[in-house]
Amino acid sequence: MWCILQLYSYKSAHHRPQTLSYKNGYALPHRPKVGIGQAPLLSSELTQSEINQLSNQTPALTYGTTHYSPALDFIPAHVAYDKKVLRFYGYFQQEVLHSPQEGYRVRSVVLYYYLEDDSMCIMEPVVENSGIPQGKLIKRQRLPKNDRGDHYHWKDLNVGMDLVVYGTVYRVTHCDSYTQDFMESEGLVLNDPEPTPVDPYIQRRTQAGRSYITPSVFDRLKQFLTMDHKVLRFFALWDHTDSLYGEARPVTIQYYLVDDSVEIREVHEPNSGRDPFPVLLRRQRLPKNIKPACKPFPSCVLEVSPQEVLQYYSPKDFQVGETLQLMGRRFLLYDCDEFTKTYYQKNHPDLELKPKPVVKKTTELHDRHKVPPYNGFGSLEDSLQNCLSLIPEPPKKDLMKMLENDHKVLRYAARMDSQNPQDEGRRFIFSYFLSSDMISIFEKSTRNSGIISGQFLEKTRIPKPGCTVDKPEFYGPADFAIGDTVEVFRHRFVLTDADHYVLKYLESISDQLPSRTLNSLRQRLGVADQGVDPHTDPQSEDIERAEASS
Repeated sequence: MWCILQLYSYKSAHHRPQTLSYKNGYALPHRPKVGIGQAPLLSSELTQSEINQLSNQTPALTYGTTHYSPALDFIPAHVAYDKKVLRFYGYFQQEVLHSPQEGYRVRSVVLYYYLEDDSMCIMEPVVENSGIPQGKLIKRQRLPKNDRGDHYHWKDLNVGMDLVVYGTVYRVTHCDSYTQDFMESEGLVLNDPEPTPVDPYIQRRTQAGRSYITPSVFDRLKQFLTMDHKVLRFFALWDHTDSLYGEARPVTIQYYLVDDSVEIREVHEPNSGRDPFPVLLRRQRLPKNIKPACKPFPSCVLEVSPQEVLQYYSPKDFQVGETLQLMGRRFLLYDCDEFTKTYYQKNHPDLELKPKPVVKKTTELHDRHKVPPYNGFGSLEDSLQNCLSLIPEPPKKDLMKMLENDHKVLRYAARMDSQNPQDEGRRFIFSYFLSSDMISIFEKSTRNSGIISGQFLEKTRIPKPGCTVDKPEFYGPADFAIGDTVEVFRHRFVLTDADHYVLKYLESISDQLPSRTLNSLRQRLGVADQGVDPHTDPQSEDIERAEASS
């Protein structure tokens, strides 16, 4: 023990000895010298691989320090591949059962591969009139590749391959330019694109183009643009007097220049008793000459086709003053309108128009239905509506007058003119409504009179005495002068006063009123303004009572 302590007492360096050194730029290991009191460095402490790595390591630079480039920032996949989608085109065959016309159908699809999360989506373009619900076949998800749980990756996709998804085999035919550039940049070689097979059902439904035997030299488009809404109108008589109970009926023949079609309409007179169907011949092109082989064939069994017609009727065949045979019926063209005359003078000056006078059958005019006299029930206008129609309608009102004069009322004070001594002292308020020309009467209460006050007459139009029931004349603002007597259904009233609004309104229409009415109002209201207190005047109290009641 003393010997060991003596050995350590002589130790001067206590650091770890260096085992690596550089010689001529190469790193070489060497065994350090073992000093007094140091344990020898055993080679068993380093493995053979570590020794080889140390011996084979070469420095990048012999002298100086090495400059390291900064590390790049980490970019996640959902950011690097955001909105980057690979698009492949393909199809799959759908088996059709129990159909003698087709055994399968070819349905085109578009496959989308989203690089950010390796999900896929399969869409089917919409085909018009296909009758199949199309659109999104498989929503966006990671599609399984096999039963072991693997999913499809973009490295597994290529052109000209079969893609099995949920039991359906999709054939990939081609892709877009971005997908091709991406796959080639990743080192994948795409196969040659394949054509999509034609669906036999769509091919069978496709109609072949029409083939014309002889092209027409007539410009139909020019005829449509220049002759649209231009019609030749002829007035004619349909003569079928040779048949039983036959007669000559007035008709109008209209020739449409836009497509050379003809329409015939009957002219019905009022109360003729005929059915309300004026169209005798619907608008169509009328054949003039047909092939001789088709003439004996009855047209009621099979209509004449355009291939069998040699010539159609034209404006040259319609001459005013001559009889025309149309569809087996005779029509006498006796006149035409001004546009037709101008058209023939401009385009067919060689054709002479010869209008013929036609004697029309005159019918005896029966006496019109007489309106019965007014019976007194309801208003005159309401009773008249029962005589004009089976289902009476309310009489029409002057809406402008009602809107302009709404809430405008002329108020007069009156007393009853009666020989009965019990009616003395009774006071009334006349309210004339300008919107409907109606009058209402309100009786003011009189103390100890024994007569109940309130509404004496509801709103109604009051006729003047002496007028007839069929042509009544009603009271108006011009008839209400202060001091005049107004007879209301055998009751006589004397007007004693009016409010200031009456004078203001009548002065605005002074040209429509007699001067006597305005002078009486000015005289009465002028006296009231000078020496009569409106709070003590009985007529003013009546006016205020009428305003409060309204």
